[in-house]
Amino acid sequence: MPGSIGPVSVVWVVLVYLLFCSRLLSVGAAPICTNAQAGCHALSLANLFDRVIQHSARMHGISNDLHSEFYFLPSKNQIGRVSRNCHTSNIFTPNGKENAQRMAREELTEVILKLLVAWRDPLWHFQQSIAHHHDFNNFSTNKALEMSDMVHELRKGVEKVAEKMQMMGIISNSVSSLASPEVLMPSDSAEWRLMKDYDLLYCFRRDSNKVQNYLKILKCRIVPEHGC
Repeated sequence: MPGSIGPVSVVWVVLVYLLFCSRLLSVGAAPICTNAQAGCHALSLANLFDRVIQHSARMHGISNDLHSEFYFLPSKNQIGRVSRNCHTSNIFTPNGKENAQRMAREELTEVILKLLVAWRDPLWHFQQSIAHHHDFNNFSTNKALEMSDMVHELRKGVEKVAEKMQMMGIISNSVSSLASPEVLMPSDSAEWRLMKDYDLLYCFRRDSNKVQNYLKILKCRIVPEHGC
């Protein structure tokens, strides 16, 4: 029929739209900068916060999805009963909104970055592990890979937020000191290698929720006029 749109055309339109949305929402996508440098798009602090919060919500949502899949597998029915402490248990994280609000802005930013850095290697290992599980399909494996990539992108996004805050005089620490491995990496960061996959996922689900909540609290303390 003349003028009709074929199935192939519809597929291409959908793919182009999804690609556009993924680029739009990516917190680490170029060219975004914290100041008016040539050849990049400078975002306000409120916009930078919105991006990392949206990204953290997506990341936590994926961890919830994978957690549910593990929960309903007969071989993984122990999830929720972690056999050891989470490898991030040595990172001091405030319990409750009031305690987080009392922390200095630098300290809360550092806690967020510490948690994200601590999950870089464990999530890569987790993705590699479930890729060889017969219980999971390619879609689940892809979600695990996406979750691993999102931790890296979110860390870059939070570093941009920290850099913007430092430029505005809101925090005293420089991004380089906040993001340095010596500051962020736990001394026993290899403890996660002793944990089972469902333990890792349980702990990441918990920590990703903390990251999301801390980002919201930090935003509302600094730019309360924007959606708080």
